[in-house]
Amino acid sequence: MAITDIPVTIAGAGLGGLTLARVLHRHGIPAVVYEADASPTARAQGGMIDIHDYNGQPALEAAGLMNEFRALVLPGREAYRVVGRDGTILFDKADDGSGGSPEVQRGALRQMLLDSLPADTVRWGHKISGVRALGAGRHELTFADGRGVTTDLLVGADGAWSRVRPLLSPATPRYSGRSAIETFLFDGATRHPAAARMVGGGSLFAFDTDESGKWFLAHRESDGNLHTYLVLSRPLDWFAGIDFTDPAEAIPRIAGEVSGWAPELTALITDSDTAPVHRPQFALPIDHHWDRVPGVTLIGDAAHLQPPDGEGGNLAMQDGAELGAAIAARPGDIEGALTAYEQRMFPRSAASAAEGAAFNQVLMSDDAARKLIEVFAG
Repeated sequence: MAITDIPVTIAGAGLGGLTLARVLHRHGIPAVVYEADASPTARAQGGMIDIHDYNGQPALEAAGLMNEFRALVLPGREAYRVVGRDGTILFDKADDGSGGSPEVQRGALRQMLLDSLPADTVRWGHKISGVRALGAGRHELTFADGRGVTTDLLVGADGAWSRVRPLLSPATPRYSGRSAIETFLFDGATRHPAAARMVGGGSLFAFDTDESGKWFLAHRESDGNLHTYLVLSRPLDWFAGIDFTDPAEAIPRIAGEVSGWAPELTALITDSDTAPVHRPQFALPIDHHWDRVPGVTLIGDAAHLQPPDGEGGNLAMQDGAELGAAIAARPGDIEGALTAYEQRMFPRSAASAAEGAAFNQVLMSDDAARKLIEVFAG
């Protein structure tokens, strides 16, 4: 096995890992990012993401990419609509341009970060098979093809099922009790006009005002596609009984969960142009933290995974930017940099996780539509 030495090694080329690499690059600090995917286009990068003015945007400022980010913003997508199961519009907020969380396509944002880095920063097709401590703050990564690297500083930006996390913490993600079923309707305005009119210009939330535990979230994306998640409160065993590789079986089973809802809403499932995808939602403990371990730390979902609440990508970028700044501010003092970063990140991520848990309880509660409208109106 060939072993090479890398000063700063980042596991994972998601938004957090790439933001960290970019901030380090701006400060003249070399880093290498190892990513399991074979290429930037090996898999879909998700749909819309709103970049907040209190965490995601400051991270992009630190990365020197605000102009590039503004060029990606999709006007009008900060519109929000809440409807009942019969399609009655209960709340409709247009995007007047005054919001602080403009929407972009997640894939375009990731590509912007990739384009900002030297060409050899990200090493594609490097699936981590093992990580071990060597002592004195050094670590060794091995990859599925038998190659390996050693590093003075290892950052786990490798998501929910991080291979780096066990060096720091025994915690593993637990199922939240909720899953989303993801579907796409392509070219909504032309091919699915009724559903497109229901979704509106931005984001749609649809609830059963008589039954809690299920709801729709749909987005109008940059190309007019309608990207939908139907969230269901069901055990994992229930979903295991559905063959999601067979749309002819899966779609009727899932559509049965919203039987009797407005046809413009059920069409978001029944008319899907792709096979439905099961997205179980997992979480780490709200106050997840660890004792300082020399030479290694975590950012993003590897550090503080929570069910979707609009914060995950923003927090990952904030982590990356703050860790990069801490490293740059303490040349030659890796432990001081990691300590400073973690002391800020732990309480910040715990507070965000608590707020996210409360928000998800609103979405799954009785009278969820009214409570969400109060959030939007307030």
